[in-house]
Amino acid sequence: MLRHSELHRTHRIGWLRAAVLGANDGIVSTASLIIGVAAAHASHSTIMLTGVAGLAAGTMAMAAGEYVSVSSQSDTETADLARERLELETDHESELKELAGIYIGRGLTPDLAHQVAVQFTAHDALGAHARDELGIIETMNAQPVQAALASAGTFATGAALPLLVAYAASAPNIVPHVSIMSLVFLALLGGLAAKAGGANMWKGTARVAFWGALAMGATAGVGSLFGVVAA
Repeated sequence: MLRHSELHRTHRIGWLRAAVLGANDGIVSTASLIIGVAAAHASHSTIMLTGVAGLAAGTMAMAAGEYVSVSSQSDTETADLARERLELETDHESELKELAGIYIGRGLTPDLAHQVAVQFTAHDALGAHARDELGIIETMNAQPVQAALASAGTFATGAALPLLVAYAASAPNIVPHVSIMSLVFLALLGGLAAKAGGANMWKGTARVAFWGALAMGATAGVGSLFGVVAA
């Protein structure tokens, strides 16, 4: 007998979100810094120093930001689970009725909802309440260290791309070369992220490239407006 198999990607949400955010920020922020400083007629060495500083600072900021943010989510989940565990120990019957009420709200008859609640409670009461009452599921649990490492690593990788382009380009050509190549990198990132998540690749590509172009255009304008030619 053939078994029906399905491919789901929700287990990738945690690390995929952090990785895409890190890589996107790495490309956009570093490319924007380079373009802004280059548009202000800075020297090639100043442009490179700015890019390297942006890479280092951004990598640490992404790691710290993700760790703190996801740790807060993890703390909230832990506190909710502790409270739920206490309620199950002290008021088991009310918690059973609460669980049955959730299943009734999802379309089950009262009798069937009660039976399902009883069986789920007997199997794993806390797991049932975590999933159906609190919305906490294993594949989406907050993992601070994983998120921090994913964001930092992908930010550094993303930031290195426009930095390498700037290094290879001559000073007069930095703005067009970094702009064009960064948009290519962003388009590829959007497409790959969409493919990994099972979404429309063209939509993902266009979305990432649009916001990247907007950010780089804004910093180029600021650099041209306030920049001065180095003596």
